[in-house]
Amino acid sequence: MIIELLFLGLITGFISGFFGVGGGMILVPLLIFIGFTMKEAIAISIMQMVFSSIFGSFLNLKKSLDVLKDGIFIGLGGTIGGLFSGYIISNVSNLSLQYLFIAIVVFSIVRIFFSPAEPKEEPKKQNILLLMFIGFIIGLIAMSIGVGGSIMLTPILVGFMNYSLKKATSLGLFFVVFSSIAGFSSLSYHGQMLYEEGFYVGIASLVGVYFGIKAKNLIHSNSYKKYILFLNLSVLILMISKTF
Repeated sequence: MIIELLFLGLITGFISGFFGVGGGMILVPLLIFIGFTMKEAIAISIMQMVFSSIFGSFLNLKKSLDVLKDGIFIGLGGTIGGLFSGYIISNVSNLSLQYLFIAIVVFSIVRIFFSPAEPKEEPKKQNILLLMFIGFIIGLIAMSIGVGGSIMLTPILVGFMNYSLKKATSLGLFFVVFSSIAGFSSLSYHGQMLYEEGFYVGIASLVGVYFGIKAKNLIHSNSYKKYILFLNLSVLILMISKTF
């Protein structure tokens, strides 16, 4: 099983770096596919996110500090929301969490499909309290289904706040740093964390993140949008096949 976890970590890390996601949107379905329960998959996924999001954000910030402007306030809200995720996971059924996961992926597909890869206007200046509220809601929901939150945050940034798709994914990965640490703390407190499995996946993901970010910087924005939609559709099909 260790070899399988290392392999999944490598794949998830690349996806995390390339798409600016925590990796849970692909890791959770794959873990369920190889035999883990939804709650076990969520725990492993969250621990992996701590590794990949910190390393990935460090690589992104070396190129641009723009993600810090709104990212810190959204991240603080996400930290607060993520702290409640352990309670939700402990009291909600596996099947209900899977339905919620599917709904979030559908939302992301629809919003990104109808949004331009490059905005016609500059990003809108947002109220700090609004940014923190958005982060809180995303952190609460995302950590409860084992994703970092980028899958929800990216379509909001692109569709409502005029962010370019690439900048939105960089900010989304930065957000995952906050939400995943909060989620890790909450699940550990509630006795839901799988430390050994999460460690193997997390360590392997670091290699994948490095090459994923390098690949993202080589892709044109319009092509990048198609890749994101393809990823989301693939995850949706995989998750539906394991739920219904």
